[in-house]
Amino acid sequence: MNDAASGAAGPPDGRKADGAGFPRAARLLAPAEFARVYEFRRSAADGPLVLHAAPAVAGDADVRLGLSVSRRVGGAVERNRWKRRLREAFRGVRPRLPPGHDFVVVVRPAPTPMAAAGARRVEELLVALAVRVVARPGYARGGPRPDGPAAGGRRPRRGR
Repeated sequence: MNDAASGAAGPPDGRKADGAGFPRAARLLAPAEFARVYEFRRSAADGPLVLHAAPAVAGDADVRLGLSVSRRVGGAVERNRWKRRLREAFRGVRPRLPPGHDFVVVVRPAPTPMAAAGARRVEELLVALAVRVVARPGYARGGPRPDGPAAGGRRPRRGR
């Protein structure tokens, strides 16, 4: 029985037939991996996306992505629509992202970009944010920013 007849979407490791999938090696999965990226405290935002970045551990040259889409964005349908859009954008722009970094994309409440123009917009945002945050002065030094909690400074709290 072939894959089409069995209803299987492709190989179990997340790859598509053309090799442009989203394999486990390209994902941030464990909460500790997300925490490491957040604790590095380097991010850039534009529109509905906030991209957090950190150098990959052990000099891994691959780019990895984690997605965070909270319930504030909408119901399950809307959240899953955002995740599908972001995974597809990542597949398309992965070669253009700076290698050797882990990225976490946080989605702010906003409607999901639809159609081809929306897909291109998400791809452009991912690349622009990744390049912008990695190119910032002090990114390569690592560790929290000098004004961060590790240096005795306090982050201002946002109203809820």
